[in-house]
Amino acid sequence: MWSRSSSARRQVSAPDSDPDKVLRQVQELSDWLVANPHVNGCNTFENLHFFLRTSKYDVERTKKKLKTFYQMRAERTEWFDNRDPHLPEIQELLQLGVFLPIGTDSEKRMVVVIRTAAHDPKKHTQNNVFKTSKMILDLLLKLDPESCAEGMVAILDMQGVQLGHALQLNPKLIKRSVESWTAYPCQPKLLEFTNSPRHVNIFLNTFRIFMTPKIRSRVMVRREGTSVNCTQLPKELGGQGPSYAELAIKWKQLLEENSDFYMEQDKYKSKLK
Repeated sequence: MWSRSSSARRQVSAPDSDPDKVLRQVQELSDWLVANPHVNGCNTFENLHFFLRTSKYDVERTKKKLKTFYQMRAERTEWFDNRDPHLPEIQELLQLGVFLPIGTDSEKRMVVVIRTAAHDPKKHTQNNVFKTSKMILDLLLKLDPESCAEGMVAILDMQGVQLGHALQLNPKLIKRSVESWTAYPCQPKLLEFTNSPRHVNIFLNTFRIFMTPKIRSRVMVRREGTSVNCTQLPKELGGQGPSYAELAIKWKQLLEENSDFYMEQDKYKSKLK
């Protein structure tokens, strides 16, 4: 049974549920994982409570989310296997800063900048870009679950995008990318494309095909700047926060310091038939 200690109680923050009820829900999820070993999910209180909280304390919805998340981790070996921050191909993308968490917005949601054209499509595969981004996202969930539980705001900076970047994203890869966003327990609340070229909607229409109506309604396109209200906005987006280069150094160091975290996470992925 889950311990009903004061430390466990402090982590329970359901607005419409009492702490004892939430602990019973987490226990039910834990028992369900034990009874369904093929899911092979992380069975800690912190992990299950995070999934439960981001599923609005609906146990059945949480079970579906856990199944989807750990199945994705098993199926997408190109993103979730061999996640060593010291690999040369990962090091290069970390140095470029393809995925940069920057802090929370005025609604306390976590803001990340996705630099869609920071990499060289002739040198870096799109799968390695996604792999690096998800390594950073997974560590972000570990380091700041409170903010991530409020939802994610993504600013997709398209500065410097070229035809080569678009050609890397075939429909199958776009579908997998969109599905991966919805598989994560932290839901995207806004996807804002900025520094967008004139023909961006032709490209984005393929993404929209695979989005749910709810996610599609959260897509915004701007020619420049951002509507996101965040005190840590990078200089490149007109803010006073750290530059892209400074953020890249910070997250590269954090991943290297937490290399053991990825070895631990590699244990948790569904056992496919």
